[in-house]
Amino acid sequence: MKLSVIDQAPVPAGSTPAQALHNTIELAGLADRLGYERYWIAEHHAIEALASPAPEILIALVAAATSHIRVGSGGILLPHYSALKVAEVFRMLHALYPGRIDLGIGRAPGGTPLDAFALRAERARESASDDFPQRLLELFAFLDHSFPPDHPFSRIRVAPEMPGGPEIWLLGSSLWSASVAAQLGLPYAFAHFIDPEPTRSAVEYYRSHFVSGRISTPRAILALGVICADSDAEAERLFASTRLFRRRIRQGDLRRIAAPEEALIELGTARDPVVQSEWPRYVVGTPDRVHDRLTAIAEQLQLDELMAITVVHSHAARMHSYELLARSFELIPRT
Repeated sequence: MKLSVIDQAPVPAGSTPAQALHNTIELAGLADRLGYERYWIAEHHAIEALASPAPEILIALVAAATSHIRVGSGGILLPHYSALKVAEVFRMLHALYPGRIDLGIGRAPGGTPLDAFALRAERARESASDDFPQRLLELFAFLDHSFPPDHPFSRIRVAPEMPGGPEIWLLGSSLWSASVAAQLGLPYAFAHFIDPEPTRSAVEYYRSHFVSGRISTPRAILALGVICADSDAEAERLFASTRLFRRRIRQGDLRRIAAPEEALIELGTARDPVVQSEWPRYVVGTPDRVHDRLTAIAEQLQLDELMAITVVHSHAARMHSYELLARSFELIPRT
């Protein structure tokens, strides 16, 4: 089983966004040494709790601080940007770190409707997400130099010109994204931690409807929350910060990640919303318990790679969680 990391650069209460960014670089170095497959950085806008509005900058820093692990975006939210600009950025990253760059592409706004509106260059239009498939195809054409000869963009050569290119993944949390990934023959990463309800149907639809395209056979990753600790009680204590973060986000409260003790007080006796899904957003517990649960999910969905996201208050606890997870799956450390 391959394990990977997705990082939202969480900002703990009492710390700073600058420290959160340095935490990301430190965690990436640990993941590289532990044997994780890839390290993706999310894109979120105008959220005090998350310090990752520009993943391409962190990708460059993380790739420079690591040696083997693949580094990429989880993801670049294409409706906000021109296809040419994204192609140029990731061509440059590929030139600097050939064979190690992933371009994960998403359609979500990554913030409020106001944030999305402010990010748009063309504000006269109702929504930039309506032309997402067209933007995606244009991005492919820029990266592959595959515009028809009579297309005006065929004269544009994306610099820097280098053999190969970033590996492209489509990200999503719905049947819509599963359908697009299948139709275009793209590898697909499903964000179970965002919406766990359609997980099985989306992954199975993707696999059953896949048409050979940029890859010849379907490849899927499931991204879900994971908290490992030395005891179930400690894991549940750490998870309180995550639960409160999710509740606050639903309420439009974008404050930094609370400490577990503060989170438990604010959570009180109220229960989390019931989600109708086979598996929880977060798998929480000791390494053995987490290993068994993740293995069962992967086997049922016929996956050979899982991507873990861990949002807790303590950076040390987050590092330890990934260490315990790596050991439980017997990842081969790198030197």
